[in-house]
Amino acid sequence: MKTGKKAWIAVAVGLVVVVGLLVGVKAGQIVTMVRAGESFAPPPESVSAAKVEQAEWQATRGAVGSLVADRGVTLGAELPGMVREVAFESGASVRKGQVLVRLDTSTEEAQLAASSADAALAGLNLERMRTLRASESVPQADLDAAEARAKAASAQVASLRATIAKKTIRAPFDGRISIRQVEVGQVVSPGTAIASLQSVSPINADFWVPQQALADLARGQKVRLRTDAWPDATWEGEVTTVNPEVDVATRNVRVRATVPNEDGRLRPGMFANVEILSPERKPVLVIPATAVIFAPYGDSVFAIEQRKDEKTGRTATVAHQKFVRLGDRRGDFVAVASGLAAGETIVSSGAFKLRNGVAVAVNDAAGPAAKLAPKPADD
Repeated sequence: MKTGKKAWIAVAVGLVVVVGLLVGVKAGQIVTMVRAGESFAPPPESVSAAKVEQAEWQATRGAVGSLVADRGVTLGAELPGMVREVAFESGASVRKGQVLVRLDTSTEEAQLAASSADAALAGLNLERMRTLRASESVPQADLDAAEARAKAASAQVASLRATIAKKTIRAPFDGRISIRQVEVGQVVSPGTAIASLQSVSPINADFWVPQQALADLARGQKVRLRTDAWPDATWEGEVTTVNPEVDVATRNVRVRATVPNEDGRLRPGMFANVEILSPERKPVLVIPATAVIFAPYGDSVFAIEQRKDEKTGRTATVAHQKFVRLGDRRGDFVAVASGLAAGETIVSSGAFKLRNGVAVAVNDAAGPAAKLAPKPADD
């Protein structure tokens, strides 16, 4: 019995020793892993960097406007008649006074010949009556009647000539005429549309700005106009009219700018992007727009700083998040109103994968270069 008991005790002691050894080994491994974790540093994130630059920008205010002809009318017939001649080509440029359409005037011309003869006879009778009255051979009443008949005959001639002139439709000003809406032989009534005539050089751009802009808006102020039809082209003009009233519903004011249009590419009815240019240039801090992280709680950028690790004594390049207030945007750049200083280095691309204090490695080949007037091209 004593021998069996001693054997069990020896086995128990052996098991305790083995478990103790296993626990000791495992504890050593855990301690080693903890120490390795404390000393482990993740690899730095690859980003591209840019400097906060000082620049001078001309302050602008953008608006969307509609192009309006300087003068535009829909030509129509004033009197009824049959179209005898159409003297213009659709879409052509016409000059002031140019004949566009002639209506049939054969009846009026025949009446004019008869009335001219009556007027000539009335004139001869008037001269005869004046001679006879000078010798007191006829009473004054006969002379007055002769003068009245002569005036009536002359008025009839003038009336017929005016009717004939009204049946000859001419261009009231220089411009470009639209597609014709009448044909030879067509009988038109008063008011029938013949074609639209638009004066397109210069051309006007009408747009709306908020009432707060009135303090910085004046006649003669320069504007720049762009349109999607020719995205690479710009037109320079100036403000010619600021409406004297503000719309009570929107609190906006209507503004008209006049733009030269010698080549005629701008057409009435087109929409255009209008920039109102301030006469002064103001200093601004600019950064690439790709550097900004937009968020509901505020926009921010990551500044690149050199920090010394207190434990290791080494200097590391880290990203530090800074909140900024932004201003105008031009091309690939955006103005910074506050939050940064000139000369600071910031992350220009790759900021979306960063967090505050993370190590970074600058690689400027990782992102595209920002341009003030970018011209993207399909590769």
